[in-house]
Amino acid sequence: MTSSTTPTQNALQQAMQNLAPEHLELVNESHMHSVPPGSESHFKAVVVSQQFVGLNAVKRHQAVYRSLGDLMASIHALALHTYTPEEWAARQQAPASPNCLGGSKADA
Repeated sequence: MTSSTTPTQNALQQAMQNLAPEHLELVNESHMHSVPPGSESHFKAVVVSQQFVGLNAVKRHQAVYRSLGDLMASIHALALHTYTPEEWAARQQAPASPNCLGGSKADA
């Protein structure tokens, strides 16, 4: 994380600390979607935690959602990439996010 994080990013990052992440990236990808400039609605999270060992992708995502709780209501989309430390050591990066293919309500 950089010092230029937004209040929403900071809140999300703080909430995910209970997962004891060994690596955490939280990127505001709102600019890639049809939303007003400066929006904080679409995020990508890369979370590496020992707590994910033995859990399938659904259980890992549920753990992240539990940690975020009510904060999920303040964002539109969260792309989750969850790894164990061993998986992350082999991978070292999450897949790139695609550009939004959807339109905006303003385009209708």
